[in-house]
Amino acid sequence: MNIQNNFGIAFSLTMLACLTTAIGGIIAFVTKKDNLKTLSLGLGFSAGVMIFISFVDIIPNSEALLKNNFANSYQWLVFAGFVAGILVSVLIDYFLPDHVDTDELLNPDDPKAYSHNHYKLQRAGFLTAIAICVHNFPEGMATFLTTTQNITLGLSVAFAIAIHNIPEGIAVALPIYHATGKKRYAMLYAALSGITEPIGALVGMLIFGLFVPNVLVGVLMAAVAGIMTYISFDTLLPLAKEYGNWHLSIVGIISGILFIWLSLILLG
Repeated sequence: MNIQNNFGIAFSLTMLACLTTAIGGIIAFVTKKDNLKTLSLGLGFSAGVMIFISFVDIIPNSEALLKNNFANSYQWLVFAGFVAGILVSVLIDYFLPDHVDTDELLNPDDPKAYSHNHYKLQRAGFLTAIAICVHNFPEGMATFLTTTQNITLGLSVAFAIAIHNIPEGIAVALPIYHATGKKRYAMLYAALSGITEPIGALVGMLIFGLFVPNVLVGVLMAAVAGIMTYISFDTLLPLAKEYGNWHLSIVGIISGILFIWLSLILLG
């Protein structure tokens, strides 16, 4: 397979995934609080897809890419790449956490939840947008690199990240809207917060264009698995529980695993 033939598809999927932050911005204004519980199912579904893909498909593919050149140490290289992906995610989280107070997010008009003045609200929205931009960069690279290896796999990853981006768009839009009173600004910033995903895809394309060796691709794929696993456990699952309830989240997780498993059987 010539992976460069998949570049256009990989970049397009990354673009589509990034645009769902705008959908989150729209949902922030048209959906009632109780209806946000459906996001719990979707976020659990995303986590199930990403965790299953990481351990069942991406890591084995990473091992296969490295085994020929490093017969005795390929497993250690995969392990190191996986840990590196987790460490990158942890460092990003440490310096720019993207966690959002759910009471504030779902009750923007409650004075107990939002006691800040307009300036602080607007600043919170901008900082959230910046944090999400940084978080979305490795997600864009993950979508791109996965799609270049397997289009079916890339579709699943893009879909999972797209669902994940919806509450991120909500998190950006609400504070900016309640600070400025202007929906168009709120939705614009929500949409722009996902722009680093295609930038991450472009960096992935540059890496392939400059290097292309299986050694580098294998380690990067392992790192992608680490990033996706961290995102699932640190962001998706806690948010899934907060938006709905744990049982609904579990249904989403199991559904995601069964869906991606079946799709790999049918389309693999």
